[in-house]
Amino acid sequence: MGKQTAEQIAQRAFDLGLLDDRQLRQVWAELGTRNVKVRELVQLLVRREFMTNYQVERLLKGEKTGFFYGEYKVLYLVGTGTFARVFRAVHRETDQVVALKVLRTRFSDNPTQYGQFLREGQVGQALRHPNIVPIYEVASEGKRHFLVMEFVEGRNLREFVKIRKRLSPLESVRLMTDICEGLKYAFEHGLTHRDLKMNNVLVSSRGQAKLVDFGLAAMDQFLTDEALADLPNVRTVDYAALERVTGVRRDDTRSDIYFAGGIFYNMLTGFPPLSETRDRIQRLSKTRFTSVVPIQKVDPALPTAVTLIVTKSMMLDPARRYQSPSEMLHDLRAALKRIEEDPAANTSGPLMVTAESSTAAKAHGEPSAKPEHSVMVVESNVQVQDVFRSGFRKVGYRVLVTSDPSRAIQRIRQDTTTAQCVLFNAQELGEAALNGFNKLGTDPKTNFVPAMLLLDERQHAWEERAMTAEHRVVLPLPVTMKRLRAVLATLVGSANAAEAPH
Repeated sequence: MGKQTAEQIAQRAFDLGLLDDRQLRQVWAELGTRNVKVRELVQLLVRREFMTNYQVERLLKGEKTGFFYGEYKVLYLVGTGTFARVFRAVHRETDQVVALKVLRTRFSDNPTQYGQFLREGQVGQALRHPNIVPIYEVASEGKRHFLVMEFVEGRNLREFVKIRKRLSPLESVRLMTDICEGLKYAFEHGLTHRDLKMNNVLVSSRGQAKLVDFGLAAMDQFLTDEALADLPNVRTVDYAALERVTGVRRDDTRSDIYFAGGIFYNMLTGFPPLSETRDRIQRLSKTRFTSVVPIQKVDPALPTAVTLIVTKSMMLDPARRYQSPSEMLHDLRAALKRIEEDPAANTSGPLMVTAESSTAAKAHGEPSAKPEHSVMVVESNVQVQDVFRSGFRKVGYRVLVTSDPSRAIQRIRQDTTTAQCVLFNAQELGEAALNGFNKLGTDPKTNFVPAMLLLDERQHAWEERAMTAEHRVVLPLPVTMKRLRAVLATLVGSANAAEAPH
């Protein structure tokens, strides 16, 4: 299509329903004229959040479809898979944010393939549990087939572990407990997951694990062994290989338990237990399962209560494995209680994930050198945790992260050398962060430890309630990382100059 003017682009956006009349009037009023470059119009639309970059790009390409599915307006692409794409979308009337899982076009003409997709959605639609992502609608519009699901703010577990390198035993157990809670609920409703992997576990911004993509057992139950090598979903090949080796039926929950154990192994060590290969013949080989390195050999420092669960869940003989998610969940809860009561059993401390978590997992857990100074960050938002971790690591700090102010104080009381400064961010933690900051300053065992309290704009009045001192400061948000590092350096420097009481 020929070159279009800004006015033509704006009119197309209006005709497609991407802009309403009020927004269109505001755009022209702000620009002051309709005789502007397309770039100026686009920049204003995105800046005012009237349209997203994804919508603008499609609009400029002349696309007329893919902006709406039912009553939902697509905002941007979240991820892609073999069968479907996932978009963040918003309801046109209620503004409810959802995830749309849309079947790829090449499968939409085949009744068998789109029928499988819709059945997956119908299976998931029946599940309602805090640790399973709910499906709200299963819909078809001509050749377009899609699922409307909860949008989870956060990232999938594979991305989560990739950033962290490996997780502490405590955080791993907590996430694994969430996973097994979801599996238990599904099992009690007669369902297995059938595609349990790191990508299909979402970790919310509050650290809760949620399972997605139930129902794949229905999608491949018609396949013969000869068809396995042609399966586009490589994880289904892993399930098929395990079930062929162990002689169990395709909907046996103990297969889910095996791969749950594999996820647990991956969180604790930083790498998967099964060798990764794209060769489907190798994936079907029994050797992949018999050559798994025992987790206690990878990292002998891991708590026994944790390694025993991994080992039992990944027993190749299904009779020696946990027989149900409930059995595995029972042991996880016991391990969680033990680690919480004995912080020393958690190699990174209570709820802590150190920035130096071993990147040498394949070297059997060999410890890495620690920087001279440490900072403890008390923050519940996973993305913000990553910002602090990255920002402080760049200037050589060891970073500990916890979402619980009480546990942070407990850790400092046990060992005041754990961190040279504690940062409390009240943005999401609210008064719990303020109370933790004050408690650290009133406890005789910890009141000499430098601390920072971050308050956002609606919390600035709390500064009057904060127990500040020369080594205990309040910083209003927004604040730059450069400023945070400068304040941290000052606090740590003054702490080193003074001799801490014993």
